[in-house]
This record gives sequence, C-alpha cells and structure tokens, in this order.
Amino acid sequence: MLIKIGEFDISECWDGVFYKKLSDYPNITDWEIQNVLDFIRYEEENRRTCRIETQREILKKIEDYKQRKSKHRIAPPEIIKECTACPKYKGCMTDLVCHTSPLENAIKIMDSGCLLSPVLARGLTALELKNESRNAANDPQDYFEYIMFAWGNCQAGDRLVMERKLGRFPNDEDLGKDFTPGVRFFFCYDKLIKHPDATFEGVLPLKIKNKVVLSDWVSSIIVPDVYKQEFGPHIPQNLKSRVHYLKNDCADIWEWSGKVYEYAKHFV
Repeated sequence: MLIKIGEFDISECWDGVFYKKLSDYPNITDWEIQNVLDFIRYEEENRRTCRIETQREILKKIEDYKQRKSKHRIAPPEIIKECTACPKYKGCMTDLVCHTSPLENAIKIMDSGCLLSPVLARGLTALELKNESRNAANDPQDYFEYIMFAWGNCQAGDRLVMERKLGRFPNDEDLGKDFTPGVRFFFCYDKLIKHPDATFEGVLPLKIKNKVVLSDWVSSIIVPDVYKQEFGPHIPQNLKSRVHYLKNDCADIWEWSGKVYEYAKHFV
C-alpha cells in the first residue's frame, strides 16, 4: 500500500493508495501522524506492506513522533479540518459517528437488532464481495469484515446510499432536488471506541469487526419521516425510545447532513 501525504481534496483510500490530506499542509499534527501509523499497523496486520511518499520534513516528524510516542491514544480535535467541503461546519465534528443504510437494509438491521459487517449481512465471502463490480475503490477483502463509521456530520454515508440506488456516482442534481436520505444510526465516539472489536485503521474514525448490538451502543436512529409506515413495525421494544423521525425539507445532502447531526446531538 502506498501512503501519499500532501494536498488533496480529502483523505481517502482508493485502489491501493491512502491519500492523506493535512489540515495545514505541510505542517502535520500528532493526530494526523497517529492516523498514518494506525494505517500502517492495520495494513501490516493484514500482511500488506506500506511505503510513504511525502516531503522529507514530514517523514522526519513521523519518525520523531515514533520515538516519543506515549502509550495513550491521542483524542481527535473537536473539529477535523482535513475535509472542508461541508458548507456549514467546514470540517468533521468528532463527538458523534454514524452508519447510514438505505431503508431496506435499515429494516433488516432493526429485525436483527445489530449492525452487521457486509460478510455477515449479505452472506457472501469477503473475497466474493471484493470481486464485485460495486467495489469501485478496489478495497482489500478484509475490509468487508468490518462495519464502517463516518463522522456524525459527514454526508459520505448518504452519498453511498444514493450511489447504490443509482448504480453510478451521483451528480449535483442527484444530491440536490432528487436526493433521498438513508437511515442514520448515531453513536457517541468516546463510547464506541471502547467496543471490544473496534479497530483504528487511519482512514475512518473507526470500524468494528463483525457486529454491533444496537441496544448496547446506539444513541439515536434518525429516520426520514416518509419511511415511518414501513420502518415502524420493525422497531424492537428496547429501541423505540431511540428512534426519531425527521422531515427532509432540505435543499440538498449537505443541509440534510447538518440537520440530522444537530438533532442527534441531543441524545448523546
């Protein structure tokens, strides 16, 4: 795996390359260094080597950090400024994380009471999932053994829901007047990182292997109100108080992401 640290639109892993954007390039924070080292550790645990491509000064700061690294993880800043595409927050808010699903998958989640990894949810092997055409990023097969989480105000989950619905990358119109939100499962970041199967791999806030029991971990489940009739009968008794319906009266995916995040903050 190649790690490129530099000036990019966002941090992402795509086709064997981890593009690590810095919030104040070429300065690199201890939090960002921790992300890079998390990525290397995860990849090496899965028998993949890593090579870093960046300025010599940044490489030196990473080596210096490794020499003075404490045993304690660095907490994320209140807002991460690596991705500033969000028009309201100009960054990722780190108090909540969420997992977003289309309605049909969200109903299955409620029926089981758990978030499940793609392997468990779809009953396919990790290799079969890796080889699917919808794996546009060419993710390695072990990625499919985990449940992925984004920061609470991020629109990436809903964007992926639209991509799966359309069978292509959504355009501005798809994310504007034609946007249809998914169901969001929100979690307190500081609590979820204590899950016994939580993994830090440097790209996402965290991911969790196999499953997450909702009654033990979820703080709120935000459902577009147009799904109430279909979704309601599938809510187990122990989750009823954590399900909330919101009207999508927003202009686009960005406005909706801000609305659901602000609402979910009340239930941490």
